[in-house]
Amino acid sequence: MQLGFADIWQHMGIPAMVVASVLLLMGLASLTVFVERVFSLRRSRRASRVFSSRIAESMSAGRFDAAIAEAEKQKHSHLARIFRSALVTYRHAERTADASALTPFDHTQRFLERYLEEIAADLRRGLGVLASVGSTAPFVGLLGTVLGIISAFQGIASTGSGGLAAVSAGISEALIETALGLVVAIPAVLAFNFLSTRIGHEEMTLRNAAGHLLDTIEDHAERAALAKRGNSPRPGRERLNLSGAAAGAAT
Repeated sequence: MQLGFADIWQHMGIPAMVVASVLLLMGLASLTVFVERVFSLRRSRRASRVFSSRIAESMSAGRFDAAIAEAEKQKHSHLARIFRSALVTYRHAERTADASALTPFDHTQRFLERYLEEIAADLRRGLGVLASVGSTAPFVGLLGTVLGIISAFQGIASTGSGGLAAVSAGISEALIETALGLVVAIPAVLAFNFLSTRIGHEEMTLRNAAGHLLDTIEDHAERAALAKRGNSPRPGRERLNLSGAAAGAAT
């Protein structure tokens, strides 16, 4: 006799049904996290591409306020969030007297180091769910199998019937739990590895763009200091290529 999944579900005991329901919820949670992270990363890259193309001229000319205004329009871009936070911190440090010996650039550099950790945590949001599902789903499925086998043997003991025919149906129902656990765990592990690679690349490009941003801020601060002392400001450093770094973070 062959049993379909509907028949197996109807013949499952309550403990096995609870375990199967937990596995289905775990699979739904991992799928939700994967879709949300992929969508969020793609949306951030699209917004970063638009942002980097619009601020290139403003950053080259030292118009930081215009870059801040543009960054506020791109709320879904991680790159824009980094630029806005760093430039706002720098502008605030420029206009505020500080009793410490730290320059506005030093304040910005310290802030940006901490803020990049927040961005990394935001990028990795939800990966813990995938890791937990991938590592525990097989064991949850095994628990369901053990409970199903126990239930099958209890049924045999209560009816007094034995033999392979009496045992096979109960064991096949129990083994479905292990199979379901593996079906949930394998995609979760693959999704975790895929997202970890993509997020690692995203973090690297954002840190690279943040480094170029600090170079631009430092260059602006040095030229402003020269202008205050009455010296003619030197031309900007040719090594700075902030728009290129921003574009790299957007791809």
